[in-house]
Amino acid sequence: MAQRNRSFPLKPGKSRAALTITHPNAAGIDIGSASHYVAVPPDRDDEPVREFPSFTVDLHALADWLKACGVDTVAMESTGVYWIPFFELLESRGFTVLLVNARHVKNVSGRKSDVLDCQWLQQLMTYGLLSGAFRPGDEVCALCSLWRQHYRERVLRQLAQRAEKMGLKLVAAEEPAC
Repeated sequence: MAQRNRSFPLKPGKSRAALTITHPNAAGIDIGSASHYVAVPPDRDDEPVREFPSFTVDLHALADWLKACGVDTVAMESTGVYWIPFFELLESRGFTVLLVNARHVKNVSGRKSDVLDCQWLQQLMTYGLLSGAFRPGDEVCALCSLWRQHYRERVLRQLAQRAEKMGLKLVAAEEPAC
């Protein structure tokens, strides 16, 4: 049976390069539906990991706190659709935001928690070990949003027509007043 914990000596003349800090002002954010956990470098605040609710006021408070801590680069996981408003807010405030695939970050063994995840994101970003996912420009995003809305309306119209043919009565939900 093969041994699992074998150490392999380095080839002569080969040495492991030390990790260099490429983004000293990086933060890591674990995005959630109800709250976001944020980690900044430990020397920037007495409480380097904080939890912020996901309301608009709290997102602005989070962005203000990141500015106060001297953060200029942010790494966040692409969790559902919860990242979108926060991504756009941070970008509009001048932060460099990297949207990271959660699968690339989750390959760490051990206990998982939101606090550990945001600290891990912050640490990986500090050493430049994360790359951002592709995000199209604002014009393309707006066009995609319009297309999804148009497609949804078309599908709903087709479903209503089929329901009528089958003799089903659909009850329309009342639109909320703006």
